[in-house]
Amino acid sequence: MGKEKYVWGLLRIAIGWIFIWAFFDKLLGFGFSTASGKAWINGISPTYGFLKAGTHGPLATFYQSIAGVSAIDWLFMLGLLFVGATLLFGIMTRAGSVAGIAMLFLMYSALILPTTNPILDEHLIYILILIGVIMTEAGEYIGFGKWWANTSLVKKYRFFR
Repeated sequence: MGKEKYVWGLLRIAIGWIFIWAFFDKLLGFGFSTASGKAWINGISPTYGFLKAGTHGPLATFYQSIAGVSAIDWLFMLGLLFVGATLLFGIMTRAGSVAGIAMLFLMYSALILPTTNPILDEHLIYILILIGVIMTEAGEYIGFGKWWANTSLVKKYRFFR
């Protein structure tokens, strides 16, 4: 793999930034997607608004029923942090990508059918990018992936690569 490895490395970092930014915005309320007074640090559920009012389609009732549940909030926020950190730093990118794919698929399923396009939306595009990150081992380009790949944990358990 030649120069394209750097494209995959940059795509990995870009998707990682999307996840880590969402984590910090919901945690601290920077005023972008989350208003400053509605941050998780202020006791406001990071999932309630989207799950209660933003879901539609055949699974909307299920997602609305778990809106604001503390365990869901924690899983969501820890998932954003884990996926974002692994992809940004290039460490455990396979595990981070799998977790990201699961999160994105759940987000997509909460919006069936998407309002801007009846079939394809950004969640599915991000899933395809994460599949590419896994297939190309993009954690080894532009980050700590090469160092991480040589640790004893990774050599023993290849999934943590």
